[in-house]
Amino acid sequence: MTATETATLIQLLGAGAFGILVGWYVYYINRYRTGNVQLSDLGTLIGIIGGGAVLALFKAGTDLFGAYGIGLAIGFFGYFITLICMVSYSKNFNVDWFLDGRRKAATEDEVIPPGTAASGLGMSVKTDDKHLPKQG
Repeated sequence: MTATETATLIQLLGAGAFGILVGWYVYYINRYRTGNVQLSDLGTLIGIIGGGAVLALFKAGTDLFGAYGIGLAIGFFGYFITLICMVSYSKNFNVDWFLDGRRKAATEDEVIPPGTAASGLGMSVKTDDKHLPKQG
């Protein structure tokens, strides 16, 4: 497709959806990183967002590249907005979770089964074997 050709609706939707997926994943990766942020991370992000594969799929200056960029923004900020909604709705979290991972302690009748991956900012999770069903 040349820069003067117009894209079909399905091409625009596909490029936008691809951008949403990449944007969502980029936010996820950066949100749950366990190491320190390094300068090489910026290079990796630029490679993911505007790398050769993306430019091969969606030529710069075309409607497809524009749809990809819009989708990228929707995915990236959509992840953040989803987190805001979930945290504001939850009785166990507040805005401090975004700062350093603080949350309310689990009550006596709540348990996270052993083997469940801990999520978010490398927080340690207390597990309780006594509430698990007997294995057979």
